[in-house]
Amino acid sequence: MSSADNNLEGSIHSSKGKSSKYSWLTFSILTIVLWGTWGALISIPEGNNFPAELGFIMWALSMGVTAFFALKSANFKLDKSAFSIIFGSIIGLLGGIGQLILYSGAIANGPAYLIFPIIALAPVVTILMSLVLLKERAGKKGWIGIALALIAVPFLNYSEPGAGAEYSGWFLYALLVFLAWGVQGYFIKYANEKIAAESIFFYMALTSLLLCPIAWFMVDSPASANWNWDGAGLAFVIGLLNSFGALFLVFAFRYGKAIVVSPLVNCLPPIITSILSLIMLSVLPAPIVAIGMLIALVSAYFLAFDN
Repeated sequence: MSSADNNLEGSIHSSKGKSSKYSWLTFSILTIVLWGTWGALISIPEGNNFPAELGFIMWALSMGVTAFFALKSANFKLDKSAFSIIFGSIIGLLGGIGQLILYSGAIANGPAYLIFPIIALAPVVTILMSLVLLKERAGKKGWIGIALALIAVPFLNYSEPGAGAEYSGWFLYALLVFLAWGVQGYFIKYANEKIAAESIFFYMALTSLLLCPIAWFMVDSPASANWNWDGAGLAFVIGLLNSFGALFLVFAFRYGKAIVVSPLVNCLPPIITSILSLIMLSVLPAPIVAIGMLIALVSAYFLAFDN
């Protein structure tokens, strides 16, 4: 194993047998922390006159930067087989289209307190597909953890109803993101059996960049947006949190079971987001959210130590 490979927990090119038993947990925790932080900061650039659609573009650029470091860790070895290109692109399109719909459709038209509980249930799709198609099975603790994680998600994404809750097409957008990310989770696990994780992420980044023109033309006057450091620059930095989290998620799926990794990385980031919101805004979480945090922590215990 080369020194470069050691940079990312033994590298994708080493066998699973050489990886730590809890490599998947390490990468899952990294994803949880990064995504939780991203969730707390994502709306700041839009408040600084940088439209959400352009935020997608900065996120896609951050994916490109992250892909560079991923390939560097693998000595720039890129899988170029037809299988790698096709499935890497499918994974990238599912993730990128989901992000684009989230940025430009769901959040722009509906209330977050209704949208995110739907999207956060994407692991249900991943779990069902993995059970049926990959024949994955979990231990007793794993099943308890999966059930608790799914129960926790709606609690964690609850917020008090307010203005703007009227229906304007947001439900369809949220449902599309839910399906896209759920199916993506399955394909990440499936492709990891045959494609290097770094290569998967490269194709994810490439397809995200290809979607940027669509996001650009969704904005009436993109040139008049805030392209300064507190707008575009901040959106790029915040995008890096999501991008590196996505990279670590690919590794988590490589070393762990999709039916365990998927609910774990979806139910815990909202806790990080809540804690950061408490610090930044001095706002205590609603009692329902606090209950969800407790359920999620118990879920995390069972998922982390499933045999």
